[in-house]
Amino acid sequence: MNSSSVQPSPSSLERSTEGPEAVSAALVCPQTSEATELPEILCKRYKIERLLGVGGMGAVYRARDLLREQYGDPDPYVAIKTLNEEFAEYPDANALLYTEFALTSRLRHSNVIRLFAFDVDPQSQRAFIIMEPLKGPTLDQLLESHPDGLPWDDFRGIALPLLEALACAHDRGVLHGDLKPSNVMLTKDGLRLFDFGLGQPVQGLLNGLPKLSRKRIAAWTPRYAALELLNGEGLTSTSDIYGLACVLYELSSGLHPYSRLTAKQAKSMEQDKSLQKPANLPAHCWPALRQALAFDKEARRIDARGLLQAFSAPAPGLFKRLLRR
Repeated sequence: MNSSSVQPSPSSLERSTEGPEAVSAALVCPQTSEATELPEILCKRYKIERLLGVGGMGAVYRARDLLREQYGDPDPYVAIKTLNEEFAEYPDANALLYTEFALTSRLRHSNVIRLFAFDVDPQSQRAFIIMEPLKGPTLDQLLESHPDGLPWDDFRGIALPLLEALACAHDRGVLHGDLKPSNVMLTKDGLRLFDFGLGQPVQGLLNGLPKLSRKRIAAWTPRYAALELLNGEGLTSTSDIYGLACVLYELSSGLHPYSRLTAKQAKSMEQDKSLQKPANLPAHCWPALRQALAFDKEARRIDARGLLQAFSAPAPGLFKRLLRR
């Protein structure tokens, strides 16, 4: 790191949050190319220390809050999210990042990442989000050590808070847009759902937000993207359900439900007809998960609360078996 700026570079990454399956964001040619490098100190307050990870559109850094440090805070560290250099030069880049902040800030839930503030550095005109620093494995890292999936009790301990987080988001009119294992982290304080960078409000919510041309951005993660998204349709809560269902199936079995294919590829091969219940998943949970994995949005007639109810319910006959003991 030099004394004036920092840049995300592949060699400096601790861990990339995107795999090769991620679709690169496809934007029209920028109207301006005046974005400057990210300063080492933002707003004369946040000192960038190191890069934590890079996603499809944004980079996250560990930073020290110099104001908190000045007043003796023993833990002055925060995480800073900003758009990658590639995206920072677009005219509505700052508005895009602010939309993520506005949406996520509506979700005061213990299983959703906490965002503290949004700001724009006056020197570089780079926008950034200040948020809680997270430490722990993401679900994709967890899956690497559990190739056969998680036992039911462990799976349930992750699935329920994740479903509660998404149900909270949908109840408050917020769509995530990029549900996948690398966007869920297990911390010492519990599960955190993060990265609402592709998120959108439902129709009629937050009408004062800048009207961004979403057609200029196509950054869905293919193997977790619902068929309608791949076909160019808009994001809905039903689209989120498909991505979440893929994550839940993978957690239970260790395998992607459709052999890591996109929904479009898997549908053309009729893979849904041979879809099997994961061995670790109780039979009474399978109908709900199977419905959530439907390719056609009209057949995906279940929401996050419906899935939460299915996974929370005791197995049929459980009480009778317990009473016989």
